[in-house]
Amino acid sequence: MASSAISATPTSSFFANQKDLGRFGFSSTSQFSIHKCKKSAIPMKIMSVMTPQQSERRPATTGSVKTALTVTEKILARASEKPQLSPGENAWVNVDILMTHDVCGPGSFDIFKKEFGENAKVWDREKLVIIPDHYIFTSDERANRNVDILRDFCMEQNIKYFYDIKDLSNFKVNPDYKGVCHIALAQEGHCRPGEVLLGTDSHTCTAGAFGQFATGIGITDAGFVLGAGKLLLKVPPTLRFVMDGKMPDYLLAKDLILQIIGEISVSGATYKAMEFTGTTVESLTMEERMTLCSMVIEAGGKNGVVPADSTTFKYLEDKTSVGYEPVYSDANASFLSEYRFDVSKLEPLVAKPHSPDNRALARECKDVKIDRVYIGSCTGGKTEDFLAAAKVFLASGTKVKVPTFLVPATQKVWMDVYALPVPGSGGKTCSQIFEEAGCDTPASPTCGACLGGPKDTYARINEPMVCVSTTNRNFPGRMGHREGQIYLASPYTAAASALTGYVTDPREFLQ
Repeated sequence: MASSAISATPTSSFFANQKDLGRFGFSSTSQFSIHKCKKSAIPMKIMSVMTPQQSERRPATTGSVKTALTVTEKILARASEKPQLSPGENAWVNVDILMTHDVCGPGSFDIFKKEFGENAKVWDREKLVIIPDHYIFTSDERANRNVDILRDFCMEQNIKYFYDIKDLSNFKVNPDYKGVCHIALAQEGHCRPGEVLLGTDSHTCTAGAFGQFATGIGITDAGFVLGAGKLLLKVPPTLRFVMDGKMPDYLLAKDLILQIIGEISVSGATYKAMEFTGTTVESLTMEERMTLCSMVIEAGGKNGVVPADSTTFKYLEDKTSVGYEPVYSDANASFLSEYRFDVSKLEPLVAKPHSPDNRALARECKDVKIDRVYIGSCTGGKTEDFLAAAKVFLASGTKVKVPTFLVPATQKVWMDVYALPVPGSGGKTCSQIFEEAGCDTPASPTCGACLGGPKDTYARINEPMVCVSTTNRNFPGRMGHREGQIYLASPYTAAASALTGYVTDPREFLQ
């Protein structure tokens, strides 16, 4: 690949240009319609009854002044009941949804009770969503106890949305259990355009795919939100990523976000919003947009956002009855920087150990021998991720060369794996194709080995080995053993690598 405007490594002819706009105005080329936020009335106060004589000041002839805002600025302004906000301003933001899970829930509850009182009630029992998903299918007593703490708190507080699991031996007998929180939030209709969603998990930014402000917070902040329903947030400046061009049939959204992180680094978007637009983004499905937004945090981003459109509205039709009001960046909104990509020139990518910004072409790593493949997580364990992997296995018609672990994100995804026919397969489901390819049987839906977990976690890396994974982080010890080497990749690349036993460009099977 040719040289990039900001990368020292000669790797990107598809990176068209990058404009450092500072905070100057930018004329949008987006085709989205622009919806204006409703402004709160500003009370007028008399500050004095007498003023010094001044020369006559004629009224302006250009009308009232309105600052153009980005999506993120509009959402936070509306949620803080202000007419407008600018990057760097602090504002008390009303929260629409707070999500927590088995790892951070107990600590959040402790802080809530310490600060608001042992008998305090949460600010709104219908705006709290509690999803056990991280350390579930394990014999670890402390992990199991965390789920018990969630259950006790939800019973005490009469929480409406608690997706419980009691029988760990068979997840299917737990109708309320969902799986990975970020995917369950979307599937259960808790993600809505224009809203503020906070969660005690860094990948809460996944929900930005729905045109909302979504970000991860710590247990101290969550404890406060539980009691107050609001949080003091600093408005982030926005980086704009414009992706145009026809998406090649061997690429997925995972390749797009790996390209972006490779360009700007894991700190390139620190406390910044990342707004994704362009014809390529508009063509993505909701699940692919979720993949794009899920790894915003791997670039240091505060939040990611894809403007809501007909794809978003269609997805939500049977998910929620709650009304919502999408907002869009103004045509002349200011962006800190803009990055443009010609997606048609991209190639399949991986992130080599031990950082998500250690980008390389998959074909450049063809000599890297691997020990296993893992397909799962909020980033790479959705229904379309498994359909993509099945497509590669189907095209090959051969068996995998290394153990290949499959962990559906949610119970619904698991059912899809066993029910949905794979296009071009003559009616075969993903599960049938996976079995014919010699993969492991799809496991119980959970975060699984994405973040290591207890030693008996399914597919955890418990010894030094090389793994190609559709997950989101590859830091030392992330999936278990500190000496494990993780290559982050799309489901296409992961499946292709499973078939050869080496890091493999999926074009070997898809073209």
